[in-house]
Amino acid sequence: MTHVVTESCIKCKYTDCVDVCPVDCFREGPNMLVIDPDECIDCAVCIPECPVEAIKAEEDVPADQLDFIKLNVELARGWPSITRTKPALSEAEEFKSVTNKRHLIERG
Repeated sequence: MTHVVTESCIKCKYTDCVDVCPVDCFREGPNMLVIDPDECIDCAVCIPECPVEAIKAEEDVPADQLDFIKLNVELARGWPSITRTKPALSEAEEFKSVTNKRHLIERG
């Protein structure tokens, strides 16, 4: 099992989770983060750090977001590693409670 970044991260990209990750499994895209499942050790220390509750254990991903399991795998292959906290996106406050944001993913 691994952990998965879900829809809540889109257009927010809070990076509080990055500092606590012992294996540097987070990958950074233009407007969200993902977890590389090949690097994740399933320690769960990142879950309470996310202010928008975007990180879920794979078995806890909501049914309407199961596609994010494959999306994390796909995007982690092309996005660079992020190992230090950065400021959230300027629009994070505006988007942190918005739902149905899949169409806003920038694959860049």
